[in-house]
This record gives sequence, C-alpha cells and structure tokens, in this order.
Amino acid sequence: MNYQTSVSLEEDVKKNNKNKKYKVFDQKPTAAFVGASWSALLVGMVSYCIGLWNAEMLLNEKGYYFTILLFGLFSVISVQKAVRDKMEDVPVTDMYYSISWFTTIAAIVLLIVGLWNADLLLSEKGFYAMSFLLSLFAAIAVQKNTRDIQYIERNSEDATK
Repeated sequence: MNYQTSVSLEEDVKKNNKNKKYKVFDQKPTAAFVGASWSALLVGMVSYCIGLWNAEMLLNEKGYYFTILLFGLFSVISVQKAVRDKMEDVPVTDMYYSISWFTTIAAIVLLIVGLWNADLLLSEKGFYAMSFLLSLFAAIAVQKNTRDIQYIERNSEDATK
C-alpha cells in the first residue's frame, strides 16, 4: 500500500521538476520561412486594402472592414503572445488570455456577419474572407518568428557571458 500524503507527493513533484531536463531550443526560423511569413502578411493585408479601395461601397462600410482587419491582426498577435508567454512560464493573467481569445473570435465573427449582410458578389465575399484569414495567420507566423529569433539571440548572448 502507498501511504504517501499529498504533501509528500507535492514535494516529490517539485523534486522531479528540478531534475527534469528541458530541450534547448536553439535553431532560428529559416530565412525562407521568415520571408514567406512577411510576404503572406503583406499580400493578405495589401490585397484586402486594395479590394476595399476599389469596392463600390460607402465609406463607412469600408471603415468597418478596415477596422475589423486591424482589430483582428492585433487580436491574433495578442493571442500568440499570451500563449507563448504561458509556454515560457511568463506570468499571464487568465483575464488577459481570455480577452485575447474573445477579441480574436469577435473579429472573425464580425467579419462573417458583415460579409453575410453585405450587398456583394459571392466571389467578393470570398476574397475578403480569404485575404482576412491569410493576414491573421501570417500575423501569427510573423509574431512567432520574431519571438523565436529574440529568444534564441537572448539565450546565445547569455551563454557567451
């Protein structure tokens, strides 16, 4: 029988975590991946904005779609940062983490509702949806690459000291 108490179990867990070896992450993202991420972000954002510029809609509608793009980009970067901070044991409040996810989902839902009710051709709706999603995904990749490169450079500087 195991008569170990919960207190001694917690001590064993702490002791095992101290002895646990973590894999060192020391490979930067390739230049090709960094370039592809930035290219995808620029292509997505620029095409979305060119589509808005050329659209035959009222200025307030264009402003709505442009604001959703900015809101979505900021939201996904915030989610990526919060997720990465949690992975690296940087304190992140549950409130900030939840708000980041909520705003990301809200931006996507607002775009869907806007496009659903828009007086646009189906091909135009698809264009806006795809360029929006491309921009969001690329923003996450750019943020991840930036964070990876910073992390590796910081750790390599610490190792040389």
